[in-house]
Amino acid sequence: MTPLKTSYALDYETIFQYAPVGMCISVDRVIQSANEALASMFGYPLATLTDRSFLTLYPTLDEFLRTGDRIVPIMNARGRYSDERIMRRADGELFWCHVSGRALNPQQPLGAGVWTFEDLSEKRPVTAELTPREREIAALLVEGKTSKVIARETDLSPRTVEMHRAKLMRKFSASTSSELVHKLVGVSR
Repeated sequence: MTPLKTSYALDYETIFQYAPVGMCISVDRVIQSANEALASMFGYPLATLTDRSFLTLYPTLDEFLRTGDRIVPIMNARGRYSDERIMRRADGELFWCHVSGRALNPQQPLGAGVWTFEDLSEKRPVTAELTPREREIAALLVEGKTSKVIARETDLSPRTVEMHRAKLMRKFSASTSSELVHKLVGVSR
């Protein structure tokens, strides 16, 4: 079988602009260039995202800061980062988003980087009113982390994490931690 040959040169700008997921290039958590999929997902005109801080995409300043603090040690260890978290559209709507990023220089984890964003709202709608801390705990529970690990990563006591988990269980009418995680990821049981 002969490999497929193309008669045109790769145009990386076109690939970037037409990628089926939201993409951006950032420096120090400030968007340098974004594609239409990212602008559309978050509800902003494409031109307005250039030179905007990632803070624009977060529900609160506190979540933006805590996520940045959590990203650094992971990027230092792996050179890349990935998670699922609740983000905010221009109209204020909150939605689950899968975020992945890679530093261009491993010694500067939040310096220049390439980031992708995938909207998970069709599979996982935000169905309860959550506080910023509950959103953070929910995202870490979805990753399969225990209360002790969550406590260590968030500088909270395990007891405080358990208190937030109990509030999430009430808000999602879950009788077990397993059922809570299933409801958070949008799986019916």
